[in-house]
Amino acid sequence: MKNTGKVIFAAIYVAGTTLIVNYFFSGWIYDDTFITYRYAANLQNGLGFVYNLDERVLSTTTPLFTILLALFASLWAEIPRLANLIGALSLAVGAIFLWDLAHTWKSPLVGWSGLLLYPTFSLLVSTLGSEIPLYLTFCLGGFAFYARQRFSLTAVCVALAVLTRPDGILVAFVLATHAFLWARRPIPWLAVALFLGIITPWFVFAWAYFGSPLPVTLAAKQHQGAMLISQRFVPGFLSILGWYTAWPYLLEAGFSAAGMVFLFRHARRWTVFMAWTLLYFLAYSILGVSGYFWYYAPLVPGFITLLGLGISALSRRWPSARLDDARSLNRISFYIPSLIVLLVFFAAQAVHLRQLRQNPYHRLFIDNRMVMYGDVGDWLRNHTPQNASVGMLEVGIVGYHAQRKMIDFAGLIQPPVSEQLNENATYEDSALWAIGHYHPDYLVLFDTQFPELEQEYVARQCRPIQRFPGKSYAYPFDMTVYNCK
Repeated sequence: MKNTGKVIFAAIYVAGTTLIVNYFFSGWIYDDTFITYRYAANLQNGLGFVYNLDERVLSTTTPLFTILLALFASLWAEIPRLANLIGALSLAVGAIFLWDLAHTWKSPLVGWSGLLLYPTFSLLVSTLGSEIPLYLTFCLGGFAFYARQRFSLTAVCVALAVLTRPDGILVAFVLATHAFLWARRPIPWLAVALFLGIITPWFVFAWAYFGSPLPVTLAAKQHQGAMLISQRFVPGFLSILGWYTAWPYLLEAGFSAAGMVFLFRHARRWTVFMAWTLLYFLAYSILGVSGYFWYYAPLVPGFITLLGLGISALSRRWPSARLDDARSLNRISFYIPSLIVLLVFFAAQAVHLRQLRQNPYHRLFIDNRMVMYGDVGDWLRNHTPQNASVGMLEVGIVGYHAQRKMIDFAGLIQPPVSEQLNENATYEDSALWAIGHYHPDYLVLFDTQFPELEQEYVARQCRPIQRFPGKSYAYPFDMTVYNCK
């Protein structure tokens, strides 16, 4: 009956949290995710696992998420909203996995921190529409099942995490190292076989189909990170911290610092979980990718865990904890002050989410280009030949709506373009190279975005055919479509 009650509670929590998050954020969008959506749309329509129909290039980092979107798009044709629904569901299930992990490791306040703070943390919610929430769900599921010694289910979750994002291999490494070198458990051959059996077909297919199982976006983001106008992962992390200088987050950080001390003194079993967080940070720091905000979302589960451990540490000093711990844990009064603290944090994060919803680009984005991009893409689809090619920077939303061959000046679609990006380069340099190499039929540019390009090539070879006034989108620059055929 006890387990049945937990299952019922988990089901109600997942359903309620999914509905609430999806209701408020079903229309959340940002540009990069639409590259994956176009892969999914082409796959659903039988055009292959491609972005441009004549190019077999792996420009999405998430094959599993792409396949899921393609499969379920027949039930919900609006792929961006389908992706947000999957993300909302993933946030809810991820919180349940963290709660279950905390229950297994006898850290109830970590579990309550997960339930209240995980699906309301703005950095996580801001990744809705991407594969990040689903990826984290599989990672947390892997840890939850590992703690219960359900190694076959652990292998399944970790394998799915790898297929959702390649850096899921870090979870496999951490758990395997802990199991075989630290805990010295015998090798669970069935779990190993399941893990390899799930990931191997994709790697074989990707090698044969694309020539490599690794997405080209990794190299592109590394080249972008090398540019002086960009931030690498570590400086970007400091910028992200600047978003969270309000008092609730500073107070959360204080509890997390206390949680770090508590972890080494009283909760060492959480060390393996925090090792994953640390290894993730180190890996991305070494890779030197550009500091896009969604790269930092996988650090949030570790932060929330430390926060819960910090509250656990201080709860021992509440007056209600004067009895020995064993007796205190059975008294509801032991938890009341801690739950009040958690509810304060929950309310503060909910207020932050409300601000994020009212102003979708508050502190995360700088403008209202997303709506403009959608209109530009629709215009291109309706007013250009189907075999036309279009060159621009930020091809996600425009490319998804236009369904035309896209030439990406950031190098996410055509790998040779990203090779032009270095410490002394700008995106105008890569744009000039891409135009000279691929000769797109149309260009989509913000006015004054690339002055040399506009004064030389555009002035000689192109003519403006459609202008989108920035003031109509609360944006300071107009966007123009040029015919360069």
